[in-house]
Amino acid sequence: MRSRTLLVTASAALLAVSLTACGQEARGGSRYRPDRGSGGTIGIAMPTKASERWIADGRNMAEQFREAGYQADLQYGDDKVENQVAQLENMIAEGHRLLVVAAIDGSALTDVLQRAHDAGIPVIAYDRLIMGTKNVDYYASFDNERVGRLQGQYLVDKLKLGRPRRDAGTSYRIELFAGSPDDNNTRYFWNGALAVLTPYLRSGQLVVGSKQTRMNQATTLRWDGGTAQKRMDDLISKNYGEEKVDAVLSPYDGISLGIISALKSAGYRGADLPIVTGQDAELASVKSIIRGEQTQTVFKDTRKLAARAVQMGDAVLHGRKPEVNNTTDYDNGRKTVPAYLLKPVSIDRSNTQLLVQEGYFTAGQLR
Repeated sequence: MRSRTLLVTASAALLAVSLTACGQEARGGSRYRPDRGSGGTIGIAMPTKASERWIADGRNMAEQFREAGYQADLQYGDDKVENQVAQLENMIAEGHRLLVVAAIDGSALTDVLQRAHDAGIPVIAYDRLIMGTKNVDYYASFDNERVGRLQGQYLVDKLKLGRPRRDAGTSYRIELFAGSPDDNNTRYFWNGALAVLTPYLRSGQLVVGSKQTRMNQATTLRWDGGTAQKRMDDLISKNYGEEKVDAVLSPYDGISLGIISALKSAGYRGADLPIVTGQDAELASVKSIIRGEQTQTVFKDTRKLAARAVQMGDAVLHGRKPEVNNTTDYDNGRKTVPAYLLKPVSIDRSNTQLLVQEGYFTAGQLR
C-alpha cells in the first residue's frame, strides 16, 4: 500500500530519471521533526525500484529519519524475496536499531523477523502488513478497504447504476483485476471494491464477461503491468467480439496502464475506452487521466505515510507508545497489529489540480 506510462518493461533507470523532477520527493506534505540527536541506524527495506511510489517512499523516509538524527540504510529488494531477506539479515547483523519493512511477500519473513526480535530490534510494517509472525510491532498504512470502496463506488457512479433491486435492466460488462496474491493489502482492496459492486453483479446491472469473479482468478503477481496486459489481451480475445468492455476494476496504476495498452491493441480509442480505476496517483497515470484514457486513481499521500512511520519509529526508540487509530482490523494470523491508517482520496479528471495544490506534483509536470 503504501509515490509509483510505467509498465514492467520500463527500466529502473528510466523510473529514477522520471522521479528526479517528481514532486513526490520529500518536499512538502506532513513531516515529522522530533528532537535531534537520537542516533543509531534505521534499516528501511523497500520492495522494488520498478515503481515510482516505492522509490519516493524510501527516499522520503530516509531523509526524514536523517532529519530526526538517525542514519538510514535504504535497501530495495528488486521484487525478489530472497534479496529482501538477505538485506534484512545484514541489517540485523549490523545492529540497526529499527527495521521499517514494506514486504515483497508478507508471509515470507517469519524467520528473519524472529532473528530481529532475538536481537531486540523492533519492526514497523510499512503499507503492507507482514503476516504470520508476532515479531511485528506496528503497522503504518492507508485505509486499504476504503481504497477499494472508492474504486468500486467510482464505477457505480460513473456508470450511473440505479438501485440494485429496483433498477435492474440495462447491464454493463466489467472485468475485475486484483493485486498480487502475496500482498495482504490485495484482499482489503478487493473486499472493499466488491462490497460496493456485488449488489450490482447480483442484480445483473454489472456482468463479468469472462465470468472470472473470484479474487484468485483476478490476481496480478507482483502488481506487474505486463502481466495485467497479457491477461487483459486474453480476456478480450476470448470473451469480447461485438460486445465491448464498459468498465475495468483495476487496483493499481501500473496494472491500469497495462490494461489500457491491451485495450488500445484491441482497437479501443478515446470515448470507446472503458472506465478504468487505479491507485497511487503515479505521474504516468495522472497524465493518462488528463488525456482521457485511465479514468480514476486513488491518491495516497505517501509523504504523510513516511512521516507517520518516522514518528512511530522515533516513539518506539524513545520508549513511548506510538499513536495508532486501529487496534482491531489487522490480524496477521499470529497477532492483531496496532496500526495507524491514513485516508485516501479519489482523483479523476475533475480534480487532478488537487495534486498540485498539495505539492505532490507541479503544474508543469501535469502538462
